[in-house]
Amino acid sequence: VQLQASGGGSVQAGGSLRLSCAASGSIFSFVVMGWYRQAPGKQRELVALISSRGYINYADAVKGRFTISRDNAKNTISLQMNSLKPEDTAVYYCNGRSSVYDSWGQGTQVTVSS
Repeated sequence: VQLQASGGGSVQAGGSLRLSCAASGSIFSFVVMGWYRQAPGKQRELVALISSRGYINYADAVKGRFTISRDNAKNTISLQMNSLKPEDTAVYYCNGRSSVYDSWGQGTQVTVSS
């Protein structure tokens, strides 16, 4: 199952963006799906996870500002990002994992200017 991320862009601090990740098959193929990000010169880090049962986990840096959701009918997950900060600037990747798959989307750039 392949993943396609979209929705990145450039915003000013305090603005909002919504990222989407579309799966080529059923997202129930994955036990857990999530968003990761990688800033220049830094390691890739977890942003948010959502399991097939709806369990959600956020990185401390984004709690209260970002919301992850899933649409099972459309085979997509989304990341609503509010109150964006310059330190949120990164390439964002969606991921889906199961005992069979460890799939990554191609990444989408998010740039937040101060």
